[in-house]
Amino acid sequence: MLKTRIPPPLYAFATAMAMLGLDRTLPIARLPTGSFDLLGWILVFAGVALDAGAFMLFLKARTTINPMRIERASHLVTTGLYRFSRNPMYLGLMVTLSGWAILLGSLGPLLPLILFEQLLVAVQIRPEEAALEARFGGLYRDYKTRVGRWIGWR
Repeated sequence: MLKTRIPPPLYAFATAMAMLGLDRTLPIARLPTGSFDLLGWILVFAGVALDAGAFMLFLKARTTINPMRIERASHLVTTGLYRFSRNPMYLGLMVTLSGWAILLGSLGPLLPLILFEQLLVAVQIRPEEAALEARFGGLYRDYKTRVGRWIGWR
């Protein structure tokens, strides 16, 4: 089934460090100091809130939170944040990293952010989708037709 070996938060941490490195070595188009800090912090906190809210829904449903063991899922969570996004935890990571990019203050950190999204879809989300479809069948396929991968309805 799912053969992912690295948890998504580790990818996010590595991306955050790459963003920091690029900001320090290639500070492309520096933003005015302090101008966007509030927006950056709002995004960081919003991303953490998305992750926490999604995590709580998994606890409430008493299903696995472990993205490495998706085959252990006992319930398909489609309520709360999952009515708007099939991947609110990963969306939370993206929003948090977007805030981090703004706090760093240059455009250089946006490149690792874009690569993180592509990597996450390739190595985590697509395999998860296949595992969930195998586990829940038509219930998951119906859910996929109603709710977008990142945000919004279909």
